[in-house]
Amino acid sequence: MGKACGRVVKGLHLYPIMEPSIEQFYEQPAPEILKKFQNFLKRVDKRTILKQLPVMHEAAFEKISCLECARCCKTYSPRFKMPDIKRISKVVGMKETVFIDTYLSMDSEGDYVTKQRPCPFLGDDNACSIYDHRPSDCERFPYTDEDVFFKRPAITLKNAEFCPAVHSVIVDLLAENK
Repeated sequence: MGKACGRVVKGLHLYPIMEPSIEQFYEQPAPEILKKFQNFLKRVDKRTILKQLPVMHEAAFEKISCLECARCCKTYSPRFKMPDIKRISKVVGMKETVFIDTYLSMDSEGDYVTKQRPCPFLGDDNACSIYDHRPSDCERFPYTDEDVFFKRPAITLKNAEFCPAVHSVIVDLLAENK
């Protein structure tokens, strides 16, 4: 059995009974944690967060394996920009228009996204068949080591709903900056 944990964020017990386990990060974060994070972003110095993010990003990925999770590839689609489409269509041996017609559709914001979920390039082993040529959105995801994390809080909160690394960084930021 794990040790009792006293990790508290301004009165909110994040792990009231046991030390955090990795399974906790694979659950959707509690609404009160997300609300605390929104309020935290309104009052915190962004330069301080930016300095903390790389360390917390690394710590999250020491606990979390993308190949075990792959929730992003199963539930979400990156934006495919034209440079991504040109590069990937070449790799898969298709003309750009055929690649678009086969794999992509345009979303309400005018971005190309995959037509299907999970991603058509996700293998049964959760590995990406185009990993070395993946879209830049995939390469940068989940943005836990860059300013998108706090400059676009709506995206961060959405990502926290399915990405355990984002959830972990939010929890760590709140704990560190209480």
